[in-house]
Order: sequence, then structure tokens, then C-alpha cells
Amino acid sequence: MAEQEQQQLSFESVSQPHVLVVDDDKRLRELLGRYLADQGFRVTTAVSAAEARSKLGSFTFDLLVLDIMMPGESGLQLTEHLRQENNVPILLLTAMSESADRIKGLSIGADDYLAKPFEPRELVLRIQAILKRARQAPSVKEPPRLIKFGSFVFDLERRRLSRQGNAVYLTESETDLLAQLASRLGDPVTREELSDMGSDIGASRVIDIQMTRLRKKIEDDPKFPRYLQTVRGRGYVLQPD
Repeated sequence: MAEQEQQQLSFESVSQPHVLVVDDDKRLRELLGRYLADQGFRVTTAVSAAEARSKLGSFTFDLLVLDIMMPGESGLQLTEHLRQENNVPILLLTAMSESADRIKGLSIGADDYLAKPFEPRELVLRIQAILKRARQAPSVKEPPRLIKFGSFVFDLERRRLSRQGNAVYLTESETDLLAQLASRLGDPVTREELSDMGSDIGASRVIDIQMTRLRKKIEDDPKFPRYLQTVRGRGYVLQPD
């Protein structure tokens, strides 16, 4: 019986959302840790960004509660660094007067913020809302930044096409068209979708003209395209090697 209870406890602890609370204020850190634990969360705490990095290297967290104002590396700096390699949800704790920091935090990838002082119950509600959105968010595979096809490389982030290291000139409309196809690599995109996606691509009836021009710059034989293919009844697709 004791063994069954232990197994049940272990299962429940694993199924609970794991939250990392990062704050240099010992009193607040411990208060939040106890309160969140009482609300059914698994809680780990860290006193600094450096300790948070260490904990992130050892555990998987469902959400970070991160104070902006910390000695050394700030919460904003840690958020910006994490967003380069980690999509863990982040809720920032800010002072009432730090409106610029709140805006900065959201712009670099934080999911929400809460101004001090705050009611612990509000923190729990915000955490639950973030976790709910994270669970409902579709899993989308990000396209690679560099799309290679034949002797060409398209830098999706910089929107630049090159061939064997030499830049290939594209108009804005051609660049828009190629970028939209590259972002849906291997999947057909309808003319209507292409028309709606880019502000300079033009109406759907113009897409065929833009594609013809783009093929002349990319395909060895534009009449029999290898990379910029037409899928009958579905639209256009960029097929890499």
C-alpha cells in the first residue's frame, strides 16, 4: 500500500507544471515558492540569472517567473538570451514605474508581465492562462533560415538570393513571392494565399507573371521548372534538392 501511494505521489509531481521563480529578493522568492506549491505547482527557485541558467541546464520547466531588476544580468537580458534558443514561457515581474521595461520585455519575447505589488492569486491566474495558451498553440516547425536548391541559396531572414556566393537581383515582388514559398517549403501555396501574404506581390492574377519572371532567374529551363513547380489545382511550391 505504501509503495502504491509513493508511486501515485511521484506521478502527480511529474504531471504538475514545473515553474522556475527567479528573484534576488529572498522574502518574495520564498513566499512565491510556497504559495505556488500550495496551488499545485512544482517550484524551483533561483537567486540570479546565473543560477537560473544552471537550473535550466538541469531541469525542464513549463514556465519562468522572472524579475526584471536583478544585480548582474537583468531579467530582460536573460529573456533575450533565452529566446535565441528556448521557447519556455516567461512571465516578467516589474515595478510599477518600469513601463519601458515592460514594453521591452514583451518585444523580446516575454509572454506576459505583472507589476509589483501584486496579489498572489493574480499571479496564479496569469500563469494558468499562459500555460493554457502554450498547450493550445499548434506545433509549427520553423523553416530553416538558409534554403538551398541547386546552386542557389535563399536567406529567408535577410531575404537575399545568391548563386555560388554571388547575389542574384530580385525585385521586391519577386522577393516576397520566393520568401512566402520558402516559408512553406515543400507545401503547395495557392495563388490566393500568395496574393494575401505579401503587400507587394499583387492580385492573384499577377502571381503567374511574377512566377514566370522568377523562374527565368532561377530555372535552367523555365518551361520545365525543377524548383519552382506548379501543383495542378493547388498552386505553387518550392521544392529543395
